[in-house]
Amino acid sequence: MKMKIQTSFYELPTDSHASLRDSLLSHIQNLKDLSPVIVTQLALAIADLALQMASWKGCVQTLVEKYSNDVTSLPFLLEILTVLPEEVHSRSLRIGANRRTEIIEDLAYYSSTVVSLLVTCVEKAGNEEKMLIKIFRCLGSWFNLGVLDSTFMANSKLLSLLFEVLQQDKTSSNLHEAASDCVCSALYAIENVETNLPLALQLFQGVLTLESAYHMAVAREDLDKVLNYCRVFTELCETFLDKIVCTPGQGLGDLRTLELLLICAGHPQYEVVEISFNFWYRLGEHLYKTDDAVIHSIFKAYIQRLLHALARHCQLDSDHEGVPEETDDFGEFRMRVSDLVKDLIFLVGSVECFAQLYATLKDGNPPWEVTEAVLFIMASIAKSVDQENNPTLVEVLEGVVRLPESVHTAVRYTSIELVGEMSEVVDRNPQFLDPVLGYLMKGLCDRRLASAAAKAIHNICSVCRDHMAQHFSGLLEIARALDSFALSPEAAVGLLKG
Repeated sequence: MKMKIQTSFYELPTDSHASLRDSLLSHIQNLKDLSPVIVTQLALAIADLALQMASWKGCVQTLVEKYSNDVTSLPFLLEILTVLPEEVHSRSLRIGANRRTEIIEDLAYYSSTVVSLLVTCVEKAGNEEKMLIKIFRCLGSWFNLGVLDSTFMANSKLLSLLFEVLQQDKTSSNLHEAASDCVCSALYAIENVETNLPLALQLFQGVLTLESAYHMAVAREDLDKVLNYCRVFTELCETFLDKIVCTPGQGLGDLRTLELLLICAGHPQYEVVEISFNFWYRLGEHLYKTDDAVIHSIFKAYIQRLLHALARHCQLDSDHEGVPEETDDFGEFRMRVSDLVKDLIFLVGSVECFAQLYATLKDGNPPWEVTEAVLFIMASIAKSVDQENNPTLVEVLEGVVRLPESVHTAVRYTSIELVGEMSEVVDRNPQFLDPVLGYLMKGLCDRRLASAAAKAIHNICSVCRDHMAQHFSGLLEIARALDSFALSPEAAVGLLKG
C-alpha cells in the first residue's frame, strides 16, 4: 500500500482520495496492537498520502483531534507525526517544489499543536520508557524539519525533560540514545544562532550540565552512553563554531565546549574521539581563514592537547606482531588522524611540534608502541617542517637510519615511511644519501617492509634526482631484481618510476 501511494498516487481519481484516507486511518487503528513494523509502514502510507493529497488541509490538526484523547491510539498517532516531517523531503514522492513549500508552511503553522500534544503525552506517560522514546523521536523529527518556533521551544518542558533524562544514571540505553538524537537535532536546527538565541542559550547551558554524567558513564564502562554524550558535545561545538572562533572565551564562545571534546579525547576507545574529527577539521579551516595570530594563540594549547591525545590513540597494542595494518578500522582511523594533524599543525607550529615529539623519544626510553606512534605523527608533519637551519630534522634522519634491525617490525616500517617523507631533508644534506639508501635497501629485502621501502625510495629518487647519478648502477640492480622483492604492483610501479 505504501509503495502504491508513493509511486502511483497520481493514477487515483480525486474523488477516491478521502475514502482511501479514512480506510487507512481505520486500518491503523484496528492493527495498532500488532507488529510495530506494520504500524510504521501504515504510518508512512498515511504520511505520504497527506503530503500528496492537496485537498487534505490541516492534516496534523485532523489527526490530533481524532486520536489524542484515546490513550491506546497515542503510539500510532506519534508514529504518523514522526514520519510526516521525515517524508517531506523524500525523493520517492512525486511532489513539486511549490507543494513542498506549501506543506512545510502548513506543518510550521501546526507545530505548536504537536509540541503541546507531546507535553500532554509526557504527562500521561510518566516513566513509561517506550512512550518517552516515541515522544523524543517525534520531537527530533520536527526539529530536523526546522519548523519549530525557537522561543516557544526554549520555554518548553520537553527541553528540560531531555536534559533530565540525559543526566540520570539509571536511564536505559535506548531512551538515552533517543534523548541524545533529539538534542543533536535541536542543536543542528539552530545553526543560525542569532535568530534562535533563546533556544540556543537553553541548549548551550543544558549540554554543559552533562559533564558529570559523561564521567559516570565512563566509570560504568557504558560505551554506548559515552558515544552519545560525545555526539552531543560535538554537535554543540559545531553549532557554536562561529562564536567559538569570533569571541573565544566570551558568552556562547565559552571554551568549556572545547574542554568537553578534549575530555572525550582522553577516553581509551579511539571511536570516541573520532566522532569529533569533523568539528576539529572545521575549526582548523575557520582559524586558517581568520589568519589572526592573537586568535590562533588562544587555541594553540587546545590543539596541543588534542595532538597528544591522538598520538596516544595511534599506539598499536603492545602484543601486536608485524607491520601496522592500513586497511582495517584502526588503520583507517590512523590515516584520518594523519590527515587531521596535517590540517591543524599550523596552529601549533610544525617545527616546535616535530622537536617536541622527537624529544619524547630522545629523552626517555619509551616502549616500542609509543615510539612507533610518535614516529607515525612525525611522518604526518615532516613535509610541513621548515627545512632552513633545522638541526632536529638532520638529527632525526641520523637516528632513524641507525635503528638496529632488532627493533619491532612496526617501528622499522613506520621509520621507513618517515624517511620517505623526509626526502627534501636528504636533498639538502646529500651526505645522508648513502646511509639512507642503505637503510631502505635492508627494508626492501624484508617482505614485510618491502612495499613501504619501495615507496620511500621512489620519493627519494623523485626529490633528490640531482644527487642520484652516482647511485645509478645500484638503482639499476634494484630494478633488475624487482621480481625477487615482495612488492605490491603499485609499489613496484612506483619504484620503477623512481
